Amino acid sequence: MSTSDHYFTAQPASPDERREVRVHLAGRDVDVETAGGVFSPGHVDLGTDVLLRGAPRPPATGDLLDLGCGWGPVALSLALASPDAKVWAVDVNERALDLVRRNAERLGCENVVAARPDEVPDDVRFTALWSNPPIRVGKESLHELLLHWLPRLAVGAQAHLVVSKNLGADSLQRWIAEQLGDRADVERVSTSKGFRVLRVTAR
Repeated sequence: MSTSDHYFTAQPASPDERREVRVHLAGRDVDVETAGGVFSPGHVDLGTDVLLRGAPRPPATGDLLDLGCGWGPVALSLALASPDAKVWAVDVNERALDLVRRNAERLGCENVVAARPDEVPDDVRFTALWSNPPIRVGKESLHELLLHWLPRLAVGAQAHLVVSKNLGADSLQRWIAEQLGDRADVERVSTSKGFRVLRVTAR
């Protein structure tokens, strides 16, 4: 990946060289397609793995959101665990979205919708939100992202976010609590391998 070619770039400049990797998702070993220019192309990164192991079983139905989906480990896990739910895999990276679509088709997950943020209808309310948020986009962009999506949780629905302790998980937890106020409960539910899993429950 070039220095200017971040995983949060809409159109990665690096060569679109596809490769197949075997990963463990939703209790099974599966083969997926990845490529450079997306987040963690060679494996399920440590933070995402902590999230997938630490989050509860997702709701069986409703609209589920993977925010910042990359090649799709979270979205595919949600889709495999909840085949009757609609899983929105959202990213700004067009290559990532193409990979999610191809991987969903490969795994028979017809309930995955890969979309840019502006392609998700404004009236959709989510019964769950799982994310390894793009901390490295910068604090201002990250805050804008979370304030756009977290308020779209249905009442009683939960978001699970995994954030590195060294990249400000505790301060982010306090910030979310301050911003959402009495609209949500925010708590840390686990710590593993240097990562915090934060739970936001909409009131």
